[in-house]
Amino acid sequence: MGADGHIRGRTAQDEQDAEELLRRCARDVVDVAEGIREVSTRTSTALFAPALTASARRRPRTGLAARWALLRALTNKDGLGGSAVTAPKGIGHVLGAAGEVLGRESLAALVAVTSLRLRIAAVLCDHPELERDPGMRRLMGAVTADRDLEAVRALRALFRDRSAQRALSGLAPLMAELLAVRALLDEDPENHETGRAPAAGRGLSAGPVYGISAAHLAGMDRGEGAAEAVDLSDQERQTVATEGSLLGFLRNIEVVSTNGRILVQNVRGPDGVVRYVVQAPGTAPGRPRNDSPQDFVGAWRDLFTTDSPHTRSILLALADHGIPRGADLALIGHSEGGIALMNLAQDEEFCRAYRVTHVIAVGSPVGNKRPADPRTWVASITNQHDIVPVLDGRDADSASSPHPNRYEVDYTGPTREFPLCHMLREYIAHLRTVVPEARKGVDEALAPYRGPVVRTQAYQLKDRAHPPEGYPFLTVPTTSLPTMTGPVDVPVRYYDSSAAHLCFAVDAAAARGLLPDVTWMVPSRLGRRALAVVSLYDHRCSTIGPYAEIALSVLVDDLWRPRPYDAAADLLRRVDLRRTGRYVLSLAVSSEEARVVSRQIWGQPAVRMAAEADLMSRDLGVAAPGLGLAVKGRLGRGLRCPEADWILYGRRGESTVRTLVRTHGRLRLHTGTGVRLRLDTAAAEPMAGQLRRLGIDASRPLFVLSCPQFVFHRSAGAALPR
Repeated sequence: MGADGHIRGRTAQDEQDAEELLRRCARDVVDVAEGIREVSTRTSTALFAPALTASARRRPRTGLAARWALLRALTNKDGLGGSAVTAPKGIGHVLGAAGEVLGRESLAALVAVTSLRLRIAAVLCDHPELERDPGMRRLMGAVTADRDLEAVRALRALFRDRSAQRALSGLAPLMAELLAVRALLDEDPENHETGRAPAAGRGLSAGPVYGISAAHLAGMDRGEGAAEAVDLSDQERQTVATEGSLLGFLRNIEVVSTNGRILVQNVRGPDGVVRYVVQAPGTAPGRPRNDSPQDFVGAWRDLFTTDSPHTRSILLALADHGIPRGADLALIGHSEGGIALMNLAQDEEFCRAYRVTHVIAVGSPVGNKRPADPRTWVASITNQHDIVPVLDGRDADSASSPHPNRYEVDYTGPTREFPLCHMLREYIAHLRTVVPEARKGVDEALAPYRGPVVRTQAYQLKDRAHPPEGYPFLTVPTTSLPTMTGPVDVPVRYYDSSAAHLCFAVDAAAARGLLPDVTWMVPSRLGRRALAVVSLYDHRCSTIGPYAEIALSVLVDDLWRPRPYDAAADLLRRVDLRRTGRYVLSLAVSSEEARVVSRQIWGQPAVRMAAEADLMSRDLGVAAPGLGLAVKGRLGRGLRCPEADWILYGRRGESTVRTLVRTHGRLRLHTGTGVRLRLDTAAAEPMAGQLRRLGIDASRPLFVLSCPQFVFHRSAGAALPR
């Protein structure tokens, strides 16, 4: 098996066998981790048992020795130890905090990461397209490297942090694998009983609120979630089904799409009784939303707890619709919508207020969820190539006993690519052509709802008010400028970036020879030397997309009135009043949009080159094979520095382009002794030739400025008549 998880030189059948073998190995490793966790729990319980405490008091020589041995077994880095001491309270949490300060992790968590590696390799066997995703490659690099401690802490921080929206969205294809080890990364002993996420399966705790007015509900302190009745457009009203059927309800879900709405319909059945059908779409694509709980972060919360903003919003919509207490309800949802509706069906208080007759989930991870009312008929329709339905870890957990009224259809669809195989229109087509018997079976079960629709109402679900992403630093006025790749909003905002600036003292005459052939642009001198900077960036999220960036620049004086040591005096001025800046000699970026913006907006000589950058730790690693350039090394501890805004200069025609860059992040100053820049003998021009002329290829940096994570924005370039 290669490092990327692929089985080299195997047939398709061999790959399936290898995938199953990897999953079995991963399950075995998880069993080992769970066993280690149980041993840790028993050892911790014994350590703090009253009987052992009393024995230590009566016979200090033997009793204290026994307690010391147990304590070492729990906390020693060669034993069970680390920060995950599982004593429920008291000194156990003190020891756990001490272990975390010492940089230790529990043996169970480290073994769980090994299982995660195996599971990722298994996923890539069946879904090799995921390997092309940049976020997936970064995740693979983190969990397959020999940095278990960092991997454990990163995953644990992800599970804890409800605001880690972008990270959660990027991890969507691997949720099933992460959930398989999630409990072993959880330090709360109360969450280890079920082996699942905290609060899973709990009720809505709504109390006696079902069946009362929406105004009353809205006035209560319900936390996040809201709903508002909205009108459908004329085209949507013409498309919405007027007769009850499975495909009709699913087409309705496709009509309201994933813009934060649900649909509630009143259907008069064959017996003349009016029943109610709630239809909920799936996860909204793209970046997380600030106005609606219907995004991947909402799905994450729906999966972990029934008391989520999405579920509460649906509850408010039903109260506004005026459904009478005791009425029959059918809940039909796709993806995240199926999870949220199943959460309602799991709540005993909700099922006492209404009779939930049917729950139909298409492409949803509801395999291990049970409705509160045993009479509820549950249908789960999943495509085996769809990754989302196994988010509940069903393929990796011990099997649970099936619900007596459960109808499951797990078929193999013709589409393997994710996320195409997860889309609702694919499921609708498959129910007509691939599994028509499943459609007939569900329609037979929905016989009480096979009648005319007498009322249709859409509801806009709302989340609690969130500030815009990057608020307040990145909430700046913008304007749109045309480029060859389309309009671009400036200033360009960077929401998640890392950077390292390698600063070299170079020959002033060599630096002057690389600058434009104009008399007014001269390098700033530090004694007899000039300052050249190799800037390395990893932009994980920006308004022009993710990309890596490598830039070579030289510090230059004021273009009109150069003064000695003006660069040092400029540090005391506001960035918009500075006269000095860095002239960009050459620039390489890894995306076409960034290349066009750099050339047309900022006047920088950008070329497109593939590059990989890892700048978030003290171990720097940047590789650009097309440039023949690599940077490796380890940074020292460093000193905290003020935030560094700067000015960049470029050329466009006969003008000099001045770009203002404002930053917000934790900048640190390091010595350059541990970092080395290397050039291949056949390195690409012009950057390689400029580096050699400056002597950078054979010297170490004078110092390094690093910022593992920061935000910033670049203004549009202002053309100067120089």
